[in-house]
Amino acid sequence: MKRASALLVALALSGCETISYYAQAVGGHFDLKARSRPLAELLADSHTPADLRERLVLAQSLREFASTKLALPDNGSYRSYADLDRPYVVWNVVAAAEFSLKAVESCFPVAGCVTYRGFYARADAERHAEKAREQGLDAFVYGVPAYSTLGIFDDPLLSTFIRWGDAEVARLVFHELAHQLVYVKGDTAFNESFAVAVEREGVRRWLASAGRSGDLAKFLQAREREREFARLLAETRTRLEALYRMRIASEEMRERKRAEFERLAADPVYRRHAGGYVTGPNNALLAAFASYSQLVPGFERALAASNGDLPTFYARVKALSRLDKAERTRQLEDQVSGMSTTLR
Repeated sequence: MKRASALLVALALSGCETISYYAQAVGGHFDLKARSRPLAELLADSHTPADLRERLVLAQSLREFASTKLALPDNGSYRSYADLDRPYVVWNVVAAAEFSLKAVESCFPVAGCVTYRGFYARADAERHAEKAREQGLDAFVYGVPAYSTLGIFDDPLLSTFIRWGDAEVARLVFHELAHQLVYVKGDTAFNESFAVAVEREGVRRWLASAGRSGDLAKFLQAREREREFARLLAETRTRLEALYRMRIASEEMRERKRAEFERLAADPVYRRHAGGYVTGPNNALLAAFASYSQLVPGFERALAASNGDLPTFYARVKALSRLDKAERTRQLEDQVSGMSTTLR
């Protein structure tokens, strides 16, 4: 708690909104930690519900697989559990200018600059999004089942995802541990795309090692549907990027933008994925999804170039992380285009 208090004091001259934001962030995280109980304690407790006990045993095996087979950090994360009594741990808000696909960044002492703001209460997230809209920005709000403190704290398993399907729980645990392994301040697309590449490979290996061929086939089919959705969003981004570079009147650009998003919203692929979105597609939604998909193919090619050896792959990624943002992005994109065969 001393660290949290010091952080608030350091921000005292930054304005009431900043103090309020950090207060909810610090308070929300420490509430989460207060709710956490060690897995060993819960498994030994006769009052632990049978269905929860089953999921915690699964999580234990996933945690062991992550460290021993995927070379992910072996620490105290995901060795405790917290019941939050809500569907998501935080709600993220992404904002973008009316004629831009670049998300507005928020900068923090530990995580650096990221393309979103997270809130522990949905009402707070919605209020922040509405303020962004009042400023003429596009805004997108979405729930997040887990987050990583990058190894600063021991992150717990959460009720927000523990009862998901086995492959989805594995995907999330591997994803968040990947953030503890490699994280670059100020490069959300690099961080998230790397974690997505690790989660996909990790789940594939875990299901294969368990002999769950049927579940593996379903998982791979779901990933192909994700790629199909990502391709659709990328095509829309390409057209909008070209539109936003045009020297035309704002009224005409606004109308053509509206037509592009109506086209996207009507596409069957989009409609299959967007059933839970409160608002229709906009610049902020495209910016949010780009962070999780933009560089994944490059990381997957880098893993293949490492002959599937994860420590070698991680070393390549760490080398990339030391480059400036433009260069590491270029090298990852070159991997896909075939212009480069190795990552330096």
